[in-house]
Amino acid sequence: MKRLKGYLGVDVGSVSTNLVALSEEGEVISYVYRRTQGQPIQAVQDGLAELRAQLPCEIEVKGVGTTGSARYLSGVIVGADIVKNEITAHAVAAMHVIPEVRTVFEIGGQDSKIIIIRDGIVVDFAMNTVCAAGTGSFLDHQATRLGIPIEKFGEIALRAKKGAQIAGRCTVFAESDMIHKQQIGYPVEEIVYGLCEALVRNYLNNLGKGKDLLPPIVFQGGVAANEGIKRAFEEALNGEVIVPKYHHVMGAIGAALLAQEATDDGEISNFKGFEVSQIDYETSSFFCGGCANNCEIVKIQVDGEVLARWGGRCGKWEVDGIGKRKALLF
Repeated sequence: MKRLKGYLGVDVGSVSTNLVALSEEGEVISYVYRRTQGQPIQAVQDGLAELRAQLPCEIEVKGVGTTGSARYLSGVIVGADIVKNEITAHAVAAMHVIPEVRTVFEIGGQDSKIIIIRDGIVVDFAMNTVCAAGTGSFLDHQATRLGIPIEKFGEIALRAKKGAQIAGRCTVFAESDMIHKQQIGYPVEEIVYGLCEALVRNYLNNLGKGKDLLPPIVFQGGVAANEGIKRAFEEALNGEVIVPKYHHVMGAIGAALLAQEATDDGEISNFKGFEVSQIDYETSSFFCGGCANNCEIVKIQVDGEVLARWGGRCGKWEVDGIGKRKALLF
């Protein structure tokens, strides 16, 4: 039976969980994009089972990397060889697709990022994890208000010759402005494109302020599927914005590439196998109380055995359940 060799990347965020299998040449063999729905462990397990079912043949996993807000948790589950933050993962993925990239826009459902790269090195970045007006949830909310499927949002936006002027600095102001535009008879496509422009304006004013946004510019994340947002970025910046083919799973691609780099010394991967999708994991947390920091310690275990603990500042409670590459993780 034919057998591939490759690397896995897992990106677990608050909205989506993405898994990618890459070949040794860095090509995408298969990928999974699914909703986290507040259950990161279940999302990773279901994602692994789905990914395995999609693979064209058996795969020998030579390395696994995890990223995203639940990167440590997912790293314990899958047996990661490396755990990295989202900035690094997205930058690595963007440089893999466009080696000369100098600016990366990443917009997800609940947060957004901007990454400045010069000569293959991340020199600056900014993140928005607080204001929804610069994220995909802003568009989701307004699409629901307008009665438009979010999948049609970009298509409708492209019909507009120009966008209605909508205040985008806050979702509350935007909705009020949008309702006013509806009441005075603005066409729906102009309102929709106006919302795209509002999101882009908010993103650039908050994350891009004071930064030199040089081309090539790569736009990734789930919101990059929205052609209206791409158009609004290009008009605001007066230049091309590149959307990669696998824009929605770039974090996972970056994690897989980092895993390849981390395991190129020929060591056996820590990957626990696709069978972990069948294991019953338990998570809990407690507050240490040993000092004024009162750190919340997160614990994951199976059948009473503690696999890992993390969250403390001093390391008193830490148990590294991921394996031999602790120096790469922490």
